[in-house]
This record gives sequence, structure tokens and C-alpha cells, in this order.
Amino acid sequence: MVSPTFGPGRVLVTGGGSGLGAAVVEAVLSSGGQPIVLDRDISSLGGVTAYEVDVSDTAALTETVERAAAEAGGLDAVVTAAGIDRCGRLEDISIEDWELVVRVNLFGTVSTVRAALPALKASRGRVITVASTLALKGASDATAYCASKFGVLGFTQALAAELKGQVGVTQLIPGGMKTRFFDDRTEQYKPQDDSQLNDPSHVAQAVLFALSQPAGCEVRELFIAHAEEPSWP
Repeated sequence: MVSPTFGPGRVLVTGGGSGLGAAVVEAVLSSGGQPIVLDRDISSLGGVTAYEVDVSDTAALTETVERAAAEAGGLDAVVTAAGIDRCGRLEDISIEDWELVVRVNLFGTVSTVRAALPALKASRGRVITVASTLALKGASDATAYCASKFGVLGFTQALAAELKGQVGVTQLIPGGMKTRFFDDRTEQYKPQDDSQLNDPSHVAQAVLFALSQPAGCEVRELFIAHAEEPSWP
């Protein structure tokens, strides 16, 4: 991989306005890199390059990624941290909500990577996709989320095989984190003990670790969780 001139270089982060994405943005900034944020809400962001886009809109997302890469003069990495969930039993979730989860989590990941590929190939950069413990083990009342994250896992493994020697590919599997991800859930689907949730800044440091590997060395899969993570093993 061609080493960027400082830090991790130009890092495109979807969902960079909050949660894990925001933690990655802060970590990239702290290490001297240049984060580029894509999010539905960028009103609270300052001091970073940011583009407002809904990752479930493939056409708008593709155009925005291509524009961001052009305006930055290229990309050194992409981190696909945007994600949503809609909890409930299959028969109780509307088809619109079920399909939205897949469009954001899976199609949003795929479309971001696809649009960024020319820039990443030019820099011999890296992709880090974000799955979940629920990409490894299914759970009741989470059919949409599990389907989308299992899909991200399969996509990432195939992508790593397809791009080996051209673009680095890492599958990040984080356990539960202390973010706003759970805020819009009903009480029964919220974590009852947030002491078992990891700090997203710790996960962001793992992202930097994967991005900092020397040429010819790849972190293919990275599982990081709180020491008392209940969903693994």
C-alpha cells in the first residue's frame, strides 16, 4: 500500500456524525489524518469535510462518494459505519422498515465501496466494513438486522478475495457499544445493563490499528468487544 503523507490519510466514514462513525472521525483527526464524513445529519459537525446523504439512496450515495473522492484528490480508506435496526418479530415489522434496514446496512455498504473503488485502487488503500456479533449468530426479533449483517460479512469475505493485492479489506465485528444506536428502540429492546457496552473510542482505535498495517499485511477480521460482552461466544 502507498503510505499516506500523514496519519491514516484521507478516510471516508459513513455514519460519521454519531456513534462509532464519530469516534472513528475523532481517532483519524487525532492521528493526523483527514476524515471525510457522510451522514444524513451533518448539522452538528465542524472542522471536518462533511456531505449530507442518505446511504439508503444508492444514486445519491454513489454521486456523493465520487464527488468526495474527487474533491479530496483521492481516498486512502473507507470505513462503512452507517447502520440502523428495527427490532421486532418478522410478522410485526412493516416490509418498508425491514427492507430499509437491509438498504442501509448492506446495500449502503456495497454502494459506498463500489463508488470508492477507483480511488482506493489508485492509492492501494483499505476498506473496513462494519458487521456485528449478529453477523455470526442470529437472534430472535432481529431478522432484518441479522440478514443485513450476515450479508455484510459474506460481501466482505468475497471482496477481500476479489481485491487481494490491490485494496486491503478488513471485516470489523464490534460488540455492543455505548452509542445512540439503541435510543429509538422500545424499552424491551434496549440494553438493561450498559456496563457491558464498549466505549466506541476503543473500537475506533482498533480501526486505526487495521489502517496502520504495513504494505503486504492485512487484518482480515477484527472482533472487538467489552470484556463482559453477552452475545459472544
